[in-house]
Amino acid sequence: MSESSTPPAPAVPGRAGPGSGPTRFPRPPLSRLGLSPGKQVRLRRLLYDHGPGGGTLLVLPIDQGLEHGPVDFFSNPDALDPRYQYALARDGRFSAIALHIGLAEKYFHEFAGEVPLILKLNGKTGIPADSQAFSALTGTVEDAVRLGADAVGYTVYVGSPAQDRDFAQFAAVRRDAERLGMPVIVWAYPRGEAVSKRGGRESLYAVDYAARVALELGADVVKVNYPVASEKDAESPAPYNALRLSPDSAFRKVVESAGRALVLVSGGEKVGDAELLRKVRSSMDAGATGIIFGRNLWQRPREEALRLARELHGIFREYAQPPA
Repeated sequence: MSESSTPPAPAVPGRAGPGSGPTRFPRPPLSRLGLSPGKQVRLRRLLYDHGPGGGTLLVLPIDQGLEHGPVDFFSNPDALDPRYQYALARDGRFSAIALHIGLAEKYFHEFAGEVPLILKLNGKTGIPADSQAFSALTGTVEDAVRLGADAVGYTVYVGSPAQDRDFAQFAAVRRDAERLGMPVIVWAYPRGEAVSKRGGRESLYAVDYAARVALELGADVVKVNYPVASEKDAESPAPYNALRLSPDSAFRKVVESAGRALVLVSGGEKVGDAELLRKVRSSMDAGATGIIFGRNLWQRPREEALRLARELHGIFREYAQPPA
């Protein structure tokens, strides 16, 4: 299978880029996502009433303190205080801030009503090896409702030997979210030795598989990493080992596999402005709903981060779609 043999998805009328720019693919509207009324109301607030609007999402995560430890704050010591990120999310007009229960209970009251909340419900530290990755619960959907959150987040480690426990734990979270009308965002991350032996966690095979797993488990929104081509792709199962897709086409494949789950792109480690903005445009052209960039924003000094947030708002305005 090659790029030329993959039938292109239909373009949105009138959404082609200027000149000979890339085709922009449609995002699924809320009316087609099979959401309960409560989920629709909360997700619509995030997509249209906050942040860039127009059906896009600009999310600022600050779960790295648990996942990576305080090391991520060394490059910008101001960011060690969670109020730095909260203020950045408010003043930079982000769609939401995503964090764990402790940072929500101790700080969110100062910004409630100004910054929408995504409560992360599970996590792990970076101390154990990822070979048996599993994120235990740190909060509940009831906590999210009590705190006034508009969505919950949950990490699934696809390919980990512990994924059977992961799936069972997520099923309970999903049932609570459905009962309480809370949208679920799944951090879909490939992990484990089996993934490493099949092209690695950043391969198209692994990222594509993770996106599909999130859809099938019941995610309303899925957060994925941008696939990165490498020599290890030859170790991926067929036909992935023979694919020769451009980065844009590879990510489009991931969006298609996510189906009627909206797609958020993870920012990962801090990169330069040009690379960051290229990644954003490529992702949005491929049909992503938005980005969830943490270190790429709050590891920058405040004024630099706010300038970049304004640039992101300008880009997202080009991809606005009316609610449907």
